[in-house]
Amino acid sequence: MKKTLELSLLAGLIASSSAMAADTVTFQLDWLPGGDKAPIYSGIQQGFFEEVDIEVKIASGRGSTDALTKMATGQSDIGTSDIGALMAAKAQDDVPVTAVLPYFTQAPHAFFTVKGSGISSIKDLKGKKVATSPFTSSNAFLPLVLKQNGLTEDDIKLVKSDPGALSPMMITGNADAIIAWVTNTALFDAQTKEAGKELIEMPWSDSGLSLYSSTLLAADKFLEERPDVAKRFVKAYAKSIAFTYQYPDKAGADIHKMVPEVDAAIASAQLKSITGLVYNDVTEKDGVGKFSTDRIQQTWTYVAEANGLSADALDPTTAVTTDFLPE
Repeated sequence: MKKTLELSLLAGLIASSSAMAADTVTFQLDWLPGGDKAPIYSGIQQGFFEEVDIEVKIASGRGSTDALTKMATGQSDIGTSDIGALMAAKAQDDVPVTAVLPYFTQAPHAFFTVKGSGISSIKDLKGKKVATSPFTSSNAFLPLVLKQNGLTEDDIKLVKSDPGALSPMMITGNADAIIAWVTNTALFDAQTKEAGKELIEMPWSDSGLSLYSSTLLAADKFLEERPDVAKRFVKAYAKSIAFTYQYPDKAGADIHKMVPEVDAAIASAQLKSITGLVYNDVTEKDGVGKFSTDRIQQTWTYVAEANGLSADALDPTTAVTTDFLPE
């Protein structure tokens, strides 16, 4: 009788500990940690994922393609990446990854230069040396924004360099302008001021390149095998986005706590400078955290043209699911 009671107690303890164990989810970054990546760090630090019994592990990434590959091959469950890169990949190889929540509802691509470079508009880039990273999704859209401003790629001298070298190249004059995301504006601004110069930012969205960009994507295997976990994760991540932009100083401190090399003040300034990528006329019209079928189609139109793909190579709505959106 005593032995039976002990076994029952042991079984109860095992069942109890199993019930209490959090579900582990591997989150995939598509780039180095910075202000725009703050939601995942704030979600962890503020306990939003703990509230829904999820333990998050963060995996580093080197660009949208890298992030997609890691999710498609099961190395990561869910993460952020450019939805345009996803659409292009699906059109060519039907990668098993799907968009589950919009994040940047406006494109973050931009040209940067310094005052005194002779460049004050995109048209002024003719004949100029422009540096870009070989990994950025901006490169695919470059011909489109140049065309919108009466230029072609032959009109500029494009060079590719390490992402960390772009700002120094611009500041020292080794490049007349650089291509980067506006998520870097606060950092570039601090660096140019330190050098006694003034930053000029030319967002491509101001030139008509209006589309979805950074998006929360998930591996189809994760969505199919652990749908409840996926739904809880998306709910917590949406809460994290709202917190991050409502309290940028706290979010900056959160990411600095987990990644000490990221300056809290710079991360906070980055968040303040990119709020318009997350909350804008698109979210006013469609609602926060909602996908618009028209905008999905518009995004694909740009992506198809940028990648030389036929418009009928993909039904872009198949790259998106609304089944995991928070109510």
